Amino acid sequence: MENNKFLALIRNGICDNWERPALTDYNGETYLYKDFAKKIAQLHILFDSLDVKKGDKIAICGKNSSNWVVAFFGSLTYGAVITTILHDFSGDSIHSLVNHSDTKVLFADEYVWSKINPVQMPALEAILLIDDFSAQKSRSAEFLESCSNPERAFNLKYPEGFSKEDVIVHDESPEELAVLNYTSGTTSNPKGVMIPYRSLWSNTRFAIDNIPFVKAGDGVVCMLPMAHMYGLAFEVLLSIAKGCHIHYLTRVPSPQIIMDAFSKVNPTIVLAVPLIIEKIIQMRVFPELKKQPVKTLVKIPFFKKKIYKKVADKLIPMFGNKLVEVIIGGAALNKEVGNFLTEIKFPYTVGYGMTECGPLITYEYWETYRAGSCGRPVDRMSVRIESPDTETEVGEIIVKGQNVMLGYYKNENATKYAINEAGWLRTGDLGVMDRDGFLYIKGRSKTMILSSSGQNIYPEEIEDLYNNSLYVSESLIIEENGKLIALIYPDKDYLKAHDVKEDDYSAIFVSEMKAINKRLPGFSQVVNFRLQNQEFEKTPKRSIKRFLYQK
Repeated sequence: MENNKFLALIRNGICDNWERPALTDYNGETYLYKDFAKKIAQLHILFDSLDVKKGDKIAICGKNSSNWVVAFFGSLTYGAVITTILHDFSGDSIHSLVNHSDTKVLFADEYVWSKINPVQMPALEAILLIDDFSAQKSRSAEFLESCSNPERAFNLKYPEGFSKEDVIVHDESPEELAVLNYTSGTTSNPKGVMIPYRSLWSNTRFAIDNIPFVKAGDGVVCMLPMAHMYGLAFEVLLSIAKGCHIHYLTRVPSPQIIMDAFSKVNPTIVLAVPLIIEKIIQMRVFPELKKQPVKTLVKIPFFKKKIYKKVADKLIPMFGNKLVEVIIGGAALNKEVGNFLTEIKFPYTVGYGMTECGPLITYEYWETYRAGSCGRPVDRMSVRIESPDTETEVGEIIVKGQNVMLGYYKNENATKYAINEAGWLRTGDLGVMDRDGFLYIKGRSKTMILSSSGQNIYPEEIEDLYNNSLYVSESLIIEENGKLIALIYPDKDYLKAHDVKEDDYSAIFVSEMKAINKRLPGFSQVVNFRLQNQEFEKTPKRSIKRFLYQK
């Protein structure tokens, strides 16, 4: 049936918005939807000349850009499997993933091209530069000819011109593999997640049905890596299906670039990782609330209401003047920041998902969202907690439904471990669920620490308290010899601005540790800390690679 096919949603999005702007690189060129369709058709001609078959693997590795999206949809609509690889991976990792995925054609941008070696990827038929779709490697003379003069090949195929009727998409089946997405490896090495068309359709259909305020012609700022499913699904797939105008921040988005883009684009929806929101609140808002006389006045309900309204009136326009909702995902939001945003009635919600679900598991519109939760199960997905009492006893979160992957590519053991015979996927996350179906995540089963007295300790909850300190940029709680240690990367800019010398750091953090321990139960007291000289190593979605620091 056409109505539950993902590529039909995409085709309709393109054809229904033919004359609208579709893709713009930051301060760069804009493609209308008809230009986007033409670019896709040009890629199909190139794939024909390379004898790419349906089901062949095409990989894409590069920074966010309009041409990244052209390569992605050009491959899928042709019937190829698209392999998305994060551009932050090292050259050796990219070689390894291209080889592991049996990729036939690789799209790489100039940044990636500078760190890879074609000799290390012998099975590749061709490498194209994402920047201009020029051929960097190929054994096919016909392909090289098509690449050198794409307009000539295009005009030969469409002598009467290119129209909506010429937009042809692959006729998919629900269980067919669509995307091979290599996870970013927070706790281990990357795995190839096999995402079928039913998952892409189910995720996009949910977003169309449940985010009705996003309309054709709306601006969207794309700042999450598109090789990660969270950014891909809601900044790209939803936007194309709806006919939105996507703006790509092609450089590393500094807070200033992001705010500048918001003021120009005026998005109705913003997708963010917690780090962006937390830094705005912790650096710009909390310090102001701790100054006198505000600190005293917020204790009086009448003044608190007025002060919080003032904060909200200043904060919301930072995201443009059409904002309806900020969706936070990719990691847990700091509890204190979340509660504060709820109190000032900031239009935010926290969703939960994972690459293996393409990515959606839970979501709730901001007006009905409950602070501290990450929403309720989305359409076509079931969520369970493996515990005797799901409201009070923490257990592993398991999920089942149309969004769930087919498995891990060439890794039967990992697939069997992740998905049981009844089709339930183990998320590796721990949580509880209230009687209304709101999910509350407590931590990851891999990071949970069992105390000597048998109590479960969730390091993320302790890190929340440390990260709220003005002196702390980021922190990590680890276990050594049965004791909890805080690894702290100080906020050197803040400390310097307040004339704190490095010789005094130790005394400050001893004091902070004592203050935080007063807020913690006895079994989760931190006994010592170590200051880090540099930021923790992170995955491209800005999660700390914990496994590197836990001995």
